[in-house]
Amino acid sequence: MSQPQSLNVEEIKGILPHRYPFLLVDRILSVELGKRIVGMKNVSINEPFFQGHFPGRPIMPGVLIIEAMAQVGGILAFLSTPENLGNPLIYLLGADKVRFRKPVVPGDQLIMELETLRSGKKFWKMQGKALVNQVVVTEAELMASVGVEGE
Repeated sequence: MSQPQSLNVEEIKGILPHRYPFLLVDRILSVELGKRIVGMKNVSINEPFFQGHFPGRPIMPGVLIIEAMAQVGGILAFLSTPENLGNPLIYLLGADKVRFRKPVVPGDQLIMELETLRSGKKFWKMQGKALVNQVVVTEAELMASVGVEGE
């Protein structure tokens, strides 16, 4: 399989099962199969979660930053194991060493960088960070399972 240099949102939708309002990746900026991926989300005031988190002081929920990072990592796992393509099931199993450093607000461009710590056909562990203006806003180690439901 050839290595994509970047992916637009339509190509991302061909890999991930997520759709609005839960697709939290707008673009993949770079991919090094099996090793590293960089994705991006433009954070808009129109995001549905800003209505309640928090009125008058909108902040992107930390769990959604982690979810966005997990979606980017899932794209790396799928692209790196071609036998999984066409099987859009990936489950976030855990998050360790999570740290929220700064709030993410409307107008921010969230850049998510993930590197593989361990990989295989079924299980992946990645070290990730999310940045705004080259400043780390969130860090986490994420574990995921790729494959068929009920396996």
